Amino acid sequence: MKPQSMLFTIYGEYVRHYGSEIWIGSLTKLLGEFGLSEPAVRAAISRMLRQGWLVSRKVGNRSYYSMSERGKKRLEEAAARIYKVDTDSWDGKWCIVSYNIPEERRALRDQLRQELGWMGFGMLTTSTWISPNDLGQRVKELTESYGIADHVEIFYAEHLGWSDPRQLVKKCWNIEEINEKYKSFIDTYRDKYEELASKLRQNKDVPDSYCFVEKTVLVHEYRKFLFIDPDLPLDLLPELWLGKEADQLFQNYYQLLNPGAVRFFESAYEVAPS
Repeated sequence: MKPQSMLFTIYGEYVRHYGSEIWIGSLTKLLGEFGLSEPAVRAAISRMLRQGWLVSRKVGNRSYYSMSERGKKRLEEAAARIYKVDTDSWDGKWCIVSYNIPEERRALRDQLRQELGWMGFGMLTTSTWISPNDLGQRVKELTESYGIADHVEIFYAEHLGWSDPRQLVKKCWNIEEINEKYKSFIDTYRDKYEELASKLRQNKDVPDSYCFVEKTVLVHEYRKFLFIDPDLPLDLLPELWLGKEADQLFQNYYQLLNPGAVRFFESAYEVAPS
């Protein structure tokens, strides 16, 4: 697991619920549970600072780090999708984003594509992306922040022809591949969940450090689906869709691990001075 990705998970799962700021010594102790050295943690923090995800504060000889506004927004978006509730039925409309960004701004164009994929858009053509979810406001905010509003058009409209909705889905997303990844997740974590549930029923001791590591890895692995699962409404999913089963397994295992994981985090966390 990459240190930077693990830091996102630590901040999203723990730090943002404890004032959003943490001492680097606490981070080093927590990430040490995953075999990460202090230099590796410091290097990852430096990268996140340069990329604008973190901000730092010095108190005496101690350094404290918190998520930037950009980072907080990303964590909130991720949490909303990981711990989602069932959405309303689909209204039959598509959010469409079309862009024509000059070659000299290619880096921004590539970044826009990456962000659209993160939001759950699928590529219909090279410069046209679609989603069955109403994400227009988020795209407007994104394009304004990148300074490319003059090169982007956003629509929320009905599709009149010719592919039916499920055909459009197949053109834009590899649903079979996503389903296979969900199956792999279920195969990996079903036995772990049942084993832990059995231990707890028998009142066997389960170390808090184990719960912390296992829960953090669980969230880290499940978070990967944010990059590949477009969060399609039920009307557009195949009959055999494993996403629902995987989500239920995730929620059940998470609830078993959470109390011990939080206790371990609190044992390493020190309240930042005001």
